Parts: sequence; C-alpha cells; structure tokens
Amino acid sequence: MMKQHNWLRKGILWSVILMLLTACEADYTPKPRGYFRIDLPRQNYLPYEKANHYLFEYSSKAIVEPKTGEGSQDDWYTIHYPDFKADIYLSYKQINSDLPVFLEDARTMALKHLPKASSIADSLILMPGSKVYGMVYYINGKGVASPMQFYLTDSTNHFVRGALYFNFRPENDSVAPVIQHIKSDILHLVGSLRWK
Repeated sequence: MMKQHNWLRKGILWSVILMLLTACEADYTPKPRGYFRIDLPRQNYLPYEKANHYLFEYSSKAIVEPKTGEGSQDDWYTIHYPDFKADIYLSYKQINSDLPVFLEDARTMALKHLPKASSIADSLILMPGSKVYGMVYYINGKGVASPMQFYLTDSTNHFVRGALYFNFRPENDSVAPVIQHIKSDILHLVGSLRWK
C-alpha cells in the first residue's frame, strides 16, 4: 500500500511538472513601455496688461512673473506652468536700428537645437492690422530641450522673443500631449499680443 502511495505521489508530481513546462509560451514578447495618462485642463485665457510695451493673453493655469536679477531687463517675463513643470521665457528689446541682429539671434537660438532635432519647421506670423510680425519655430525630436520658440516685432520699435522649456529632461514622446497643449497656449499668446 505504501509503495502504491509513493508511485501516486510521484505520478502527480511529474504530471504537474510536465503541465508547467508545456504551459509556458516560447513566444513571449514583453509589453511596450507605457506612459502615465495626462489630464489636460480646459484652456481659458487671462489678459496680462502689466508690461510696459505690450500686452497679451496667457493661460489661466499659468503664472506670469517678471524676471528679476542679473541680466534681466524691462518687460522680461517667465510664464510658469507648475502642473507641467514648464516655462515660457519672454524677453523684450527696444529696436534701435538693430532689428537684423535680433532676428539673427532668434534664428540662432532656434537652430542651436538642431543636433537633437529631427526637424525644425517655421511658420510666418503676419498680423498687419495690429502691426505684429514674426516667426514661430517648431522644433521636433526626442531629446529637444525647447520644442517651440518664437519672435514678434512691429519692425520699428519693439521685439519680443519667447521660448518654451521644461524643468526636466523631457522625453518628448511621453509629454507630447502637454507640448501640444502649451503650443496652443503660445499660439493664443502670439495672436493676442498688442503693442502699447
């Protein structure tokens, strides 16, 4: 009876081992890496009229702070997006027959991202009714530090340059919805900018 019992145990043990070995898939493929879902807020805009030379509208989810400290000048601002850890830096320059220098500086700043960029597209801004002209640079690529830059001018007195940066090393694939969201905020800012 005891021998029969041992054979039964061994038989069950071998059956379980055999089932485990045949149940495994030889074709296992790992799941792709996923990203967290990002809930984007509804886009509402507020006027910013505290600047001396221009006014614009910005996202109600952002905070506008005047830039202070070394190197800052009149009408330089940082638009913070605390929920997204992103900033838009705005700088203002008065034109004194040096518009070509400012234009070249803006182009150079955008092209500095060329080594990491997969492409750089530009879009011309022409709003003759409000005397706002400029260029928006869309900088695409996985490790690009600034996915969007722009400049605006009236071509005689005022020049504003802006750039979007994240406060972390972005994987632009994972934050693509945030980049698109802030890009539409920037385009709204560009469309709402007026000179004083």
